[in-house]
Amino acid sequence: MNEIEIIIKSIKDFFSSPMLKIALIPLIVTMIILYALFFAAADFGISSLQQIAESSQNGQEVVIDENAPFYFVWATYLIVFLFKYSFTSWIAGFLFYTVGTVLVLQASVILSIIVIGFLTPMILAILHKKYYSHLSLNPYGTLLSPIWVLFKSALIMIILFIVLIPVYFVPILNIIAFSLPLYYFFHKLLNFDVSSTILSKEEFKIIYEKDATSFRLRTLFLYFISMIPFATLFTAVYYIIYLGHGYFLKLDELQKRRNKEEENQAQKQEVNKEIKEDIKLISN
Repeated sequence: MNEIEIIIKSIKDFFSSPMLKIALIPLIVTMIILYALFFAAADFGISSLQQIAESSQNGQEVVIDENAPFYFVWATYLIVFLFKYSFTSWIAGFLFYTVGTVLVLQASVILSIIVIGFLTPMILAILHKKYYSHLSLNPYGTLLSPIWVLFKSALIMIILFIVLIPVYFVPILNIIAFSLPLYYFFHKLLNFDVSSTILSKEEFKIIYEKDATSFRLRTLFLYFISMIPFATLFTAVYYIIYLGHGYFLKLDELQKRRNKEEENQAQKQEVNKEIKEDIKLISN
């Protein structure tokens, strides 16, 4: 099965009734979380930040609410610093509008990927029953594994975001700089969720060493889809289906190859046994 056939097959599966029902879960959960974060931030308001910026430009003293959250205090001091000098005011505008928009979109991607991780076993179980029931699954994931992968991937993503800060202000390169950390997080979580639900550690090592590039290209394709504003809210289930088909097909090839090798080995042993028996008869 070529890649186009896998994509089309995955689309058909996505629009099946069971998958569409599951697809509503990340949509609803992510929207609730985003709305909660929005209203939490609205308590102190973007308008108040704008007033602080105007006050700093006019040389007025800025008073910060002592009861404000730490992130609001940090953001306030940063904004005061940026707007205090005219040559840095353009940076503040860039941070406010461009970075703010990108962060909201990326937050929706991250939340959707985290939520869909809990639904991965359910989605892959449907695919396994429908197409690949002849395959034996040996998942290597444990209860703590997803938490560890999530923590490690998020930490590296944050480090990448910090390291790439100087590149954010370079046209064109800033697009890559913004996308690279999130793609890393996107690929690691998605790839782990699917592979650990289907394969054993040994099977994953064999398959991924041989086909790592193809799976990276698949997650890159899915990442481009996720960059459409809020697309991940609706299509996260498709990501699991698409990658799931990829791993199921590779597992099918691997198990067929193993079965063939076992048959060949059994035939060799049978032939050797017959030869030994013939030699024994001749010697007698």
